[in-house]
Amino acid sequence: MPNQPQQFVQFLNQELSNFTVMYIKLHRYHWYVQGKHFFSLHELFETMYEEFADNIDQLAERILAIGGRPLATMAKYLDEKTLAEASADNTEEEMIEQLRSDLRLIVSEIREKGIPLGEEIQDSATVDLLNDYVFTFEKHIWMLEAFQNAR
Repeated sequence: MPNQPQQFVQFLNQELSNFTVMYIKLHRYHWYVQGKHFFSLHELFETMYEEFADNIDQLAERILAIGGRPLATMAKYLDEKTLAEASADNTEEEMIEQLRSDLRLIVSEIREKGIPLGEEIQDSATVDLLNDYVFTFEKHIWMLEAFQNAR
């Protein structure tokens, strides 16, 4: 499906940038988490960064498949991202809250901008992919909230 409107490709590259920031942030959290929930959070963050590695590859390949050019440098990712990078010395609670906030932002961007853009140009395959991300990220949000409420 070549020659997709540039606005949609720009949106997809923004989310590719966000996914890359999340990948790095989750690594940082995996390495630096401390506290009584160390083992469970260390494992969760690893599972999530592996998932985001797959998401990055999948989304970049989709951008190529529809005739776009995925961003591929850290400088460009940092220019296009809407998420904040991880800050130094986050507590367990801060890590969980930041992940929830980041995932909510991504879901909101996909719902409010990405899906309408994809539907407008009748790119149902990419819309399906975006809906899959929403499904997965909402599950993560729910699980992170359950973790916080259990503490």
